[in-house]
Amino acid sequence: MTIAEITSAIEAYAPLALQEDYDNCGLQVGNRMTECTGALLCVDATEAIVDEAISRGCNLVISHHPLIFKGLKRLIGSTQVERTVMKALQNGVAIYSCHTAIDNATYGVSWEMAEMLGVENVEVLDPQSDKLLKLSVMVPNAHCDEVKAALFKAGAGKIGAYDCCSFSVEGKGSFRALDGANPFVGELGEVHYEPETRVDVLLPRWLKGKVEKALINAHPYEVPAYEFVAIENVSKLTGSGVVGDLKEPMSLRAFVEKVKHAFHSPIVRTNAYDDRVEVSKIAMCGGSGAFLMRNAIGAGAQVFLTSDTRYHDFVDYKNDIIIVDIGHFESEQCTKNIFYRIIQEKFPNFALYYSDIEKNPINYL
Repeated sequence: MTIAEITSAIEAYAPLALQEDYDNCGLQVGNRMTECTGALLCVDATEAIVDEAISRGCNLVISHHPLIFKGLKRLIGSTQVERTVMKALQNGVAIYSCHTAIDNATYGVSWEMAEMLGVENVEVLDPQSDKLLKLSVMVPNAHCDEVKAALFKAGAGKIGAYDCCSFSVEGKGSFRALDGANPFVGELGEVHYEPETRVDVLLPRWLKGKVEKALINAHPYEVPAYEFVAIENVSKLTGSGVVGDLKEPMSLRAFVEKVKHAFHSPIVRTNAYDDRVEVSKIAMCGGSGAFLMRNAIGAGAQVFLTSDTRYHDFVDYKNDIIIVDIGHFESEQCTKNIFYRIIQEKFPNFALYYSDIEKNPINYL
């Protein structure tokens, strides 16, 4: 199979359209159409990781953090990024990065953190908006089911845990076929009236091209009447961070120990550590999540689990929320498990490896 087939499986789960504006997700190095010999999973793509991929016979590295985050003006080997890109190119190793696309995806990084801690009733902390479209199309009554089936197959009409969602209302359409037309119904030069159904479905923006193609192929008319309308509704299953409830309330001290064990974090920073405090509602965000502090407070969370928290956040929010801060690497190494499941589920016999050499670049002394 090709590298494109592997990365397409990831993008079906974490579409690139979900990434933040500042980010650079996707294929960083390599040819999508190259046959893939195996994939190595990691948090950061480095020279050593490329060497490990080569030694394992893998020509694809899948990392969480983008290798190329800022623009490269030259490739002369003067930086770690330049040397890694050069080594990958010289040895035919492709590098793909997911980052905020999988941060914001449904069942992405923060969802995985929640699963690791046994958090239930999970909701997105800061849902994305302006990611949805509404398609309205006029269809002859007899072909309504056929067209809807094509739209659903292309990914439209999925809302949360429901699919095949649509709204239909019957009416009467009119048109006149002019010279050069080949009308499905009606005669040239005559105004024709046809019983039609208007079908409305929702879809994510990144599926617009696929859904439009499916519509045109399935619709019986030579020129279907349809429109895509941008809607401002938030997509409650995509966005930054999550919040939920522990299966059973526990003391803060017990929760901190649970976090250290689950994330293999030898050190945890917190602005409270009182065994008399009981916690049950937890917010979390993988990576640098302090920008969600007020969202976590607004959601009623007692604890916010994240990393890279500033000193002044510990001070400023001490009376509002308990901050539990683990290492950035510790909070995001679970991305490798997500990648593994995505690929293994679709390609069960594909050669897939976790990096054996990768470790936190920060040493705790």
